[in-house]
Amino acid sequence: MAGFNITVAGDSAINLEFGNVISEKTNGLIRAAAQTLEADPINGVVEFVPTFCSLMVVYDPCVVGYDELTSQVRGKLRGLVATTGGIHRVVKIPVCYGGDFGPDLSDVAEHAGMSAEEVIAIHSGHDYLIDMLGFLPGFAYLGGLDERLHTPRLATPRTRIEPGAVGIGGAQTGIYPLASPGGWRIIGRTPVRPYDPDRESPILYAAGDYLRFVPITPQEFSLIETQVESGTYECEIVKGRATTPVQAGTAGERSEGCEASERSSADDAIAVPQTESDNDQAADSAAWSEGCEASERNASERAAAPQVDAVPQANQKEEDEDALWV
Repeated sequence: MAGFNITVAGDSAINLEFGNVISEKTNGLIRAAAQTLEADPINGVVEFVPTFCSLMVVYDPCVVGYDELTSQVRGKLRGLVATTGGIHRVVKIPVCYGGDFGPDLSDVAEHAGMSAEEVIAIHSGHDYLIDMLGFLPGFAYLGGLDERLHTPRLATPRTRIEPGAVGIGGAQTGIYPLASPGGWRIIGRTPVRPYDPDRESPILYAAGDYLRFVPITPQEFSLIETQVESGTYECEIVKGRATTPVQAGTAGERSEGCEASERSSADDAIAVPQTESDNDQAADSAAWSEGCEASERNASERAAAPQVDAVPQANQKEEDEDALWV
């Protein structure tokens, strides 16, 4: 059984905390928990908000109380197994790297001790899991950046970064969906709008999806930008197994497994056999949350308190501590 700790988040929300280290398995537990609770809803629950290591459950206290909610949550999530394999939704993002589109590409290449072409090949060479959305509407925090491309943020952040800028900050990479200040190293730009309030679905993707960066030329950028402006461009979305690295130059062409994946039902993406590594993860998570049942004996008192102090998580990795900074 995957352990988790329940903490209070104000008078109408709780956090299900699955650990204190950012990882694909932790994200898989969060996604599995959200899928389980959405499939078997609890009366009074309003919304689920996934983050790096926890799932916020927002509820109406006039409909369901804290004690009843936590009891139902624990019952429904008993025996939870991480969703870490299967079929995923992969959103292809065209990116023009370098030049005026990516003024920091050469700095990233120099820091990595490789050519700009190698940086592009590595950056576009596999799919990135969206751990969570935050900072700006449509800003996706992506996991899985190759360690060779980890690059410190700018010493002095820029006061404005253009919409669609693709950057690297420390151990993460992502897209700025709107014009914004920021300190990440900008290596390219996409003509696609990750966030458009006038679109039926304002944000192109969701936590749990994957992004695949597809290198394009400046001419292709201009063409797609024109199509986006006219409302005729549609971002390509495929279903496939999203964790396999691909060869340089083929990021936009990879379809291995996609045809078979699309023939599979949605249930295939959720029903994942529990492996030995999953058992290890569950054991680690259970050990981390040992004692949470004792802490919940005073749950009603905590829920009724006017304020709840945040408790810092111990042993957090340095790269996780500043993960939210852009």
